[in-house]
Amino acid sequence: MGVAETLHRILKLSNRLMAPFSTYLEHRYKISVNEFRLLMLIGRYGTAASHELVEMTGVNAMSVSRAVSALQKHGRIHVNRDPANRRRKTLSLTEEGERLYKVMRPQTDLVATYLLSELKPDEVDMLNRVLDTLIDTLEATDEEGRSLFLERTRPADDDEDAA
Repeated sequence: MGVAETLHRILKLSNRLMAPFSTYLEHRYKISVNEFRLLMLIGRYGTAASHELVEMTGVNAMSVSRAVSALQKHGRIHVNRDPANRRRKTLSLTEEGERLYKVMRPQTDLVATYLLSELKPDEVDMLNRVLDTLIDTLEATDEEGRSLFLERTRPADDDEDAA
């Protein structure tokens, strides 16, 4: 099997994993996938800053910002200035956000349990090591902080000045 086929299988896995979300949660609770992901992380950790959510999810900063705005608009999160660092804003769940987190958490656990149900514990450990390696590869940067992934996958005919 070639590397392109492996990539397509990873993309298929990602798409299939979203089926329970779009089938059972998205329309019922009027929440986007990025809003859902942020809500679940804030619920899990108690508080988080937007830049931490960017790091944890791998979602770009603009998409996180939009999701934060939507969650705040719908009364699901509080945005508070960090008293120790006035430039930092911490995000926490409102009462409505907590309610939604408690409703959606069992669905998330069901998805994870089902996905990994055919794997033995040592296979889950191996999968986690492979996922860590893949994520580290995608997040690697050069000395100037540029993404090695984006630099090394740039199309040969890409002209940065064309934009």
